[in-house]
Amino acid sequence: MEKLMFIETGMGIDVHGQDITSAAVRAVKNAIHYNSMPGIRSVLPDNNLDNMRVNVKLAVPCDKEKLDINAVKDALPYGIVTVEIMDGGMKTTSGIVLEDKGDKNDLMYIVVASVEVGY
Repeated sequence: MEKLMFIETGMGIDVHGQDITSAAVRAVKNAIHYNSMPGIRSVLPDNNLDNMRVNVKLAVPCDKEKLDINAVKDALPYGIVTVEIMDGGMKTTSGIVLEDKGDKNDLMYIVVASVEVGY
């Protein structure tokens, strides 16, 4: 990325089902959900949103091999997206096992995201 313009952060939780992808997608959506970048197009090469670069950093507590990178990329509406995975986040008890929600145990997964936007 030549020019870093914005960094947005978020957190996502999968309370039941132990699905690391769901938690990661929620973290990315949380990071971008409360932001608007109305002037971004004017600074991008050719004024084209497809020239925007988006680097997603995810801190995940487990199951890195099960993380669906394409689902994370699909959560972002524009740009050339890269995803970087690192250790972090949290596994903690949800306090209950709900088999009808897909629980294998009582853990909830928490993922932290940093979304860097530029060109």
